Amino acid sequence: MQDFISTRDLSAASIYNILETAEAMRFKQNFIQGGKFAANLFFEPSTRTKTSFQVAEQNLGINALDFHLEGSSVVKGESLYDTARTYEAIGADLLVVRHACDHWHDQLVGRISTPIINAGAGKGEHPTQSMLDLLTIYQEFGSFENLNIAIAGDIKHSRVARSNAYALTTLGANVCFAAAPGFEDESWDIPYVSIDEACDSCDVVMLLRIQHERHASVPYQTRTYLTDYGLTIDRERRMQNHAIVLHPAPVNRGVEMDTRLVECDRSRIFKQMENGVYTRMAIITILLNQWGGNHENFTEKCQTIAT
Repeated sequence: MQDFISTRDLSAASIYNILETAEAMRFKQNFIQGGKFAANLFFEPSTRTKTSFQVAEQNLGINALDFHLEGSSVVKGESLYDTARTYEAIGADLLVVRHACDHWHDQLVGRISTPIINAGAGKGEHPTQSMLDLLTIYQEFGSFENLNIAIAGDIKHSRVARSNAYALTTLGANVCFAAAPGFEDESWDIPYVSIDEACDSCDVVMLLRIQHERHASVPYQTRTYLTDYGLTIDRERRMQNHAIVLHPAPVNRGVEMDTRLVECDRSRIFKQMENGVYTRMAIITILLNQWGGNHENFTEKCQTIAT
């Protein structure tokens, strides 16, 4: 695979290759040789993803070409394609793109001669977030086969839910959704359960933020959301002893989860953020290897993503 766009493109073997490479990245850095450049084209606000990519690139010895939407030619009407081609022409060896359009990558894939990483596509997918979520689960359980994993929250508008549902199903996990009325996405052949059922029976409960910015109508009222659909103290106490809580963040404290649970013993939220650096280092290394990059001591680990 030439680009990293969707978890639907990944086999189980490909995912495990990314996870194992990411684990190896924890112990050695500065793999990339030859003065590579990466363009981080973020057309939407981001804290964790953008910073994580910047740290990953720096750890690999890659020079980051930053991009600020408000100071770019986009405000003059430049298209995504022309922006990408500009960075390619200037010398970028890698494009990392986040954009509000669900299918922005259709404008670039096959038309750009550098690898492209999807850092978030509207309500579509967020595959690098999925990989760091998977790494966190893998570190905890060592396998995905028959794990019971609930994704709870604004399923309808969540790119995180989509990427994780594809990947977890590929890996053999039992995935279920939990959502407030109106937050369901019935296009999925995945069962829905109540948040109480999810907390009582699942090994992993992955909470999602309400995507207010993607609701076309009146913003969803959150006054009773925690009590009705979120992770309360009582629900957390009923979880199995080994069960863990994930959240892609940012967390709306007191909405999707009680603020006291954000850093509780079973929360892995900040561990996810740490793992984001290693998984993104792995994805970049594997892609550049696929494109013929020069990588010190990691050729055997950096096989093609696709089977």
